[in-house]
Amino acid sequence: MRIYDVSVPISARTPTYPGDPGIDIRQWLSLAAGDVANVSAICFGAHTGTHVDAPAHFIKDAPKLQSLDLNTLIGEVQVIGMPNEVMAIEESHLENGFDAGIQRVLFKTRNSDFWSQSDGQFRSDYTYITPEAAKKLVDWGIRLVGIDYLSVERFASENFATHEVLLSNDVVIIEGLDLRQVPAGLYELICLPLKIAEGSGDGAPARVVLRSFDQ
Repeated sequence: MRIYDVSVPISARTPTYPGDPGIDIRQWLSLAAGDVANVSAICFGAHTGTHVDAPAHFIKDAPKLQSLDLNTLIGEVQVIGMPNEVMAIEESHLENGFDAGIQRVLFKTRNSDFWSQSDGQFRSDYTYITPEAAKKLVDWGIRLVGIDYLSVERFASENFATHEVLLSNDVVIIEGLDLRQVPAGLYELICLPLKIAEGSGDGAPARVVLRSFDQ
């Protein structure tokens, strides 16, 4: 059984979505400075790196992060590969390749290669999911959707329709996945967002791994 860590490391070089808080990681206590222990202080937004969007992210009075069902965040998932020329995942891209009964999907696109860059610059030309494709996923009973960059939404969207379609139907979103090393296929998903008790409950960074079913 192989385990794939598909989480993005969080550092000062990790890109953040424009308008989100930056990343600040500092040494609070240091053994080298004579302190009794090493202690880091960290400050960043709830949607930093690999993270989960709860319905409360865009939907008023919707379920918050703490209410998300672990049975949705853990279980069988299908990784769907998209050709590099796909800039927007449309309904037509969903017509083939899904296993019957699948409830969780992760889209592996050209975005994953962006994580090879080390300059920390945000890429606005990422591949996204159209609202029409999102509606189709809802119609098929999908409970969780993931993508390999910082948003499922087209950059600079004015109405955030993809988020609205998914989150208003209680579909959990995982953004910021690194799927470079993961072949398309079926896996066990384990996604555990930080259990943040305060704030608006809109989301949280997560450690996400995939386990293959091969022995």
